[in-house]
Amino acid sequence: MDQAPKKLFIKTYGCQMNVYDSERMAEALGASGYVTTEVQDEADMVLLNTCHIREKAAEKVYSDLGRLRPLKEAKPDLKIGVAGCVAQAEGEEILTRMPLVDLVVGPQSYHRLPEMEARVGQGGRAVDTDFPEDDKFEALKTRPKAKRGPTAFLTVQEGCDKFCAFCVVPYTRGAEVSRPAARIVSEARGLVEAGVREITLLGQNVNAWHGDLEGAEGGLAALVGQLARIDGLERIRYTTSHPNDMDEGLIAAHGHEAKLMPYLHLPVQSGSDRILKAMNRKHTAEQYLRLIERIRAARPDILLTSDFIVGFPGETDADFEATMDLVREVRYGSAYSFKYSPRPGTPAAERKTQVEPSVMDDRLQRLQKLLGDQQRAAQEAMVGRETTVLFEKPGRLPGQMVGKSEHLFAVHVAAPESLRGEIARVRITASGPNSLAGELAG
Repeated sequence: MDQAPKKLFIKTYGCQMNVYDSERMAEALGASGYVTTEVQDEADMVLLNTCHIREKAAEKVYSDLGRLRPLKEAKPDLKIGVAGCVAQAEGEEILTRMPLVDLVVGPQSYHRLPEMEARVGQGGRAVDTDFPEDDKFEALKTRPKAKRGPTAFLTVQEGCDKFCAFCVVPYTRGAEVSRPAARIVSEARGLVEAGVREITLLGQNVNAWHGDLEGAEGGLAALVGQLARIDGLERIRYTTSHPNDMDEGLIAAHGHEAKLMPYLHLPVQSGSDRILKAMNRKHTAEQYLRLIERIRAARPDILLTSDFIVGFPGETDADFEATMDLVREVRYGSAYSFKYSPRPGTPAAERKTQVEPSVMDDRLQRLQKLLGDQQRAAQEAMVGRETTVLFEKPGRLPGQMVGKSEHLFAVHVAAPESLRGEIARVRITASGPNSLAGELAG
C-alpha cells in the first residue's frame, strides 16, 4: 500500500525573494516526499520563511512559534523549521529559546533541507546558517513542469555589497553573487513551458547582476535581451534596484526592449544629502534626480516607485522637507514608506540621535498623504487610455477577471475566464482606491 505523502506548510514573510525561496524549498522537500498544503493544522512540517528587515522581526517570529506550541503538543511528530534571514541572524539562539523548533536554515543553505529533515527524522536537531561554496541553485536546478500561473519570480542575484547603515541584508544574505546566465535562461524557458508569460527578475540588488554571457561579462540589460528572445515570454520586470547600478545600457533597454515593462522600482530612501551620506547610500539627491531624467528620456511613460525611511537618526525638519521636495519633483506612481527602526548589528543602531516616535509618526503621515495623492493621480491619468493587461485570476464579482497592466496596476475587467494567462487590450474606464476598472477594447 502506497504511503500517503507528507504535508508541508510554509509561511512566507517579507519580500518577493522570500516568495521565490519558499517555492524552491517546497521543491527541495518534494524529493523527500512532501506536498504543500494551505492548512497549517494538517501539516507534517511547518516552515517559517522569515524576513529581518522590519521592526522587531525576530520577536514576531518567536511569537508565531509560540502559537505553534499547541499544535506541536497535539502532534509530537510535527517538524518545525525556521528559514530565511531571521534564521541566519539568530542561528542557535532560536533552538535555545524555542525547544519546539527542529531545524534552522539560512537563506543560502536551503538546498540542504532534505538532509536536515532526515536528521530531524532520526531524532536530532539541525542548524545550517553557513554561506556554503556549493551553489544552491545548481543543487536545485530542475524545477517541476507542472502547470503554473501566468506570472513568476526568478532570482538572478543575491546579496548586497552596499552596506547601507540601516540594512541587515549584507549580514544575512552575504556578498553580491550573480547566477550564471545560462542557468537563468534555462530556468526561464522551463517556466514559460509551464505556462508563465511574465517573469520578474529578483535580487537584493538586481541591477548589480553581472554574469557570464556567451563568454563575455554582461550587465542586466544584456540578460534582459537574452530572455526577451524566449518565445512565449511576453513580459519582463526586475526588482529591487540601486541607483548607483543603473548603467546606461539598462536605461537604454527601457527605451528599445519591448518586453521590458515600463515600470521601475528605484529606492532613494531620503531626499536629504546629509541623511543619504549618514545612510551610506553613496549618491546625492541631485544625482538621483538627474538619473530619473535620463530614465524618463529613454522611456517617457515609465512608472516609477521607490522606498523611503522617515526618522533616520539625526533627521531634522529640514532633512524631511528635502525628502518631500524630491517626491514632488519625481512624481511617483506609488511608493513604500516606513518609520526608521534600528536593526541590531547595523551602524545606524549605534547612533544616539534617535528621532522622537511622535515626530516620526507625523512625518510618515505627511509623506504617505503626498505619495497617496501621487498614486491616485497616476491611476486617474490612465482613465480613457488603452493598455494591455495580463489576466491572472477571476475577480470577486461573477464574470470578472483581474490582471496587471504594463505599469503593474491591478485592472478589473468583465471578461471570460478563458482569458486567464492571456494578454488583451483594455480601455480603462475608472480608477479605484488601489486598482483600475476597464473594458475589453475592440
